[in-house]
Amino acid sequence: MANQALMANAIRALAMDAVQQANSGHPGAPMGMADMAVALWGEHLRYNPANPHWFDRDRFVLSNGHASMLIYAVLHLTGYDLPLAEIKNFRQLHSKTAGHPEVDVTPGVETTTGPLGQGITNAVGFALAEKLLAAEFNRKDLAIVDHHTYAFLGDGCMMEGISHEACALAGAWHLNKLIALYDDNGISIDGQVKPWFIDNTEERFKGYGWNVVGPIDGNDAKEVAKAIAKAKKEATKPTLIVCKTTIGKGSPNRAGTAKAHGEALGAEEIKLTREAIGWPYPAFEIPAEVYADWDHKAEGAKTEAAWNDTFAAYTAAYPELAAEFTRRMKGELPKNFHQVAFDTVVAAHTKGETVASRKASQLALEAFTAALPEMLGGSADLTGSNLTNTKSTAALRFEAKTGAVVLNAPPAPVVPQGGEDEAAQGDAVEPPHGEIGRHINYGVREFGMAAIMNGVALHGGYIPYGGTFLTFSDYSRNAIRMAALMKRRVVHVFTHDSIGLGEDGPTHQSIEHAASLRLIPNLDVWRPGDTAETAVAWAVALQNATRPTALLLSRQNIAYAAKSDLGDISRGAYVLSEPENVGLKNKKTAAVIIATGSEVQLALAAQKLLADKKIAVRVVSMPSTTTFDRQDLAYKKAVLPKKIPRVAVEMGCTDGWWKYGCAAVVGIDSYGESAPAPVLFKHFGFTAENVAATVEAALRD
Repeated sequence: MANQALMANAIRALAMDAVQQANSGHPGAPMGMADMAVALWGEHLRYNPANPHWFDRDRFVLSNGHASMLIYAVLHLTGYDLPLAEIKNFRQLHSKTAGHPEVDVTPGVETTTGPLGQGITNAVGFALAEKLLAAEFNRKDLAIVDHHTYAFLGDGCMMEGISHEACALAGAWHLNKLIALYDDNGISIDGQVKPWFIDNTEERFKGYGWNVVGPIDGNDAKEVAKAIAKAKKEATKPTLIVCKTTIGKGSPNRAGTAKAHGEALGAEEIKLTREAIGWPYPAFEIPAEVYADWDHKAEGAKTEAAWNDTFAAYTAAYPELAAEFTRRMKGELPKNFHQVAFDTVVAAHTKGETVASRKASQLALEAFTAALPEMLGGSADLTGSNLTNTKSTAALRFEAKTGAVVLNAPPAPVVPQGGEDEAAQGDAVEPPHGEIGRHINYGVREFGMAAIMNGVALHGGYIPYGGTFLTFSDYSRNAIRMAALMKRRVVHVFTHDSIGLGEDGPTHQSIEHAASLRLIPNLDVWRPGDTAETAVAWAVALQNATRPTALLLSRQNIAYAAKSDLGDISRGAYVLSEPENVGLKNKKTAAVIIATGSEVQLALAAQKLLADKKIAVRVVSMPSTTTFDRQDLAYKKAVLPKKIPRVAVEMGCTDGWWKYGCAAVVGIDSYGESAPAPVLFKHFGFTAENVAATVEAALRD
């Protein structure tokens, strides 16, 4: 029998030693949650240290990511490729033991956590993906998707509002294989939380539709293990296990205090702690018998081998399904993707429709969602405005009593939201036999939606996308940043991208948002100007396997811009119109107008006005500055020649445009106004006449 007390004390020792050596970190939470880890990893978690990416492993999320030494200690002790040298290198440059857990850096870490509340929200995404894949691929005789998602979280996660958004959805979705263990130690950085955190957490989660176990003694591994066993029997609800713990447990003078939270214990206190817990070993020394109790390599290999046998039988019985499952879990696009993308872009170009780019997005989605069953869409209560639903994506629904995924659900009716130009929905089409719904009604939960999508992408099997107004990207911004940091393919559909929103006024009109999103490293931002550019933007986003994408789309209609070539759109910027296109065949180009989105039409109109004055102007459409910035220097120079004045046109902040050597920018550096869109365009100078005048002024200067 394993000595659970020694197993827990090994975590405590490694945590306090690593933090002390780094002189930085959080020893209290790992020391307090050590027994919880022993119960989960020692008795319940299905994993194989030799293969951290085994498809049907249980997922574990450390939502309170500051407690990173807990997971690092466990990964080391159980046999993952995380040697003791990395534990000693805690929080140092290029180590595998960063200050907070990072996916793809440390083997066994499933998601990057640190911003509190997002880890538990990622876990909801993991559990949702597991449930949907099980409904889609499992057969009565062979279940190849059958795992749990576990999360540890603390008071900070509970206080962050995103946990409310996500956990309410987890209850609505009946995610019974989601088990969260709440480290209820009553301490945060500022001390005892009682003066500012008075929630009745148990009743709160019961109100979400969760099964609640406890409070229990979280420092008793046997009791925690029993609670987990009970939670695994729950058939229709996610489970919260309330674990009462002592932060910094074992430390004679720091246990139960805020001093244990975020600073090293100190050499003297570590000495006293070793004596108090009966751990006579020097720093970073773990006795062989403790390693033996923790070692999970043989058991993990056995567990994976059993699944491999099941999958082999599944492959023999359902070869096409097995191949499709493998493709999707690897994140590979279908073999015919490039043909689908080509046909979609060419069709948009051939039709040359005048529609809002949000409608152009839906037109592209009709093709892509039909061809890619892994596309999982949604909207934060704005489906009729974001147009993220298609004929192939019925509404995702769950049986009220059993919690099972409803198969073959008809598309939910959508009520257009305000404005005569709100697009009508396509005819409802019943999906083929056995299909899950693939359009999620997230409710008014932008932040939760974004972080849940991160969890879905991290789990694998689906490409998540979700919509809201561009202005509300502020709500979801930190989750967008986390997707970029983690290099995950998530697509954000942001509609109503400018003052073109009109009467709703400055609270809803995006000004700084495009520029702000472009500042996020590894985030692709597209603001397409017509149907072809929108289709290309979607094609590029779906191929962006290691970066998220934000699509900024108009509410107002945009005329199609005639093109001689479609090939360079995917490079982020291209020459749309030369002087000869407006009758100036032998005139040397005097200026370049750069425009994005709906303003491309202004640039083309201004080009014609200037041509009437014999001023030769090139128009460059730049739907994606982030993509263009990655192009080689030769291409950049070909699009934006040196020593020719440049004028940028975009309905937003001007700051980001100066890096392109612009002589002037037609933009907005104030907030919007409430008025009909045509009135606002004139008021803020977004007219062909003003753009032309700005070019002339730049040439005079």
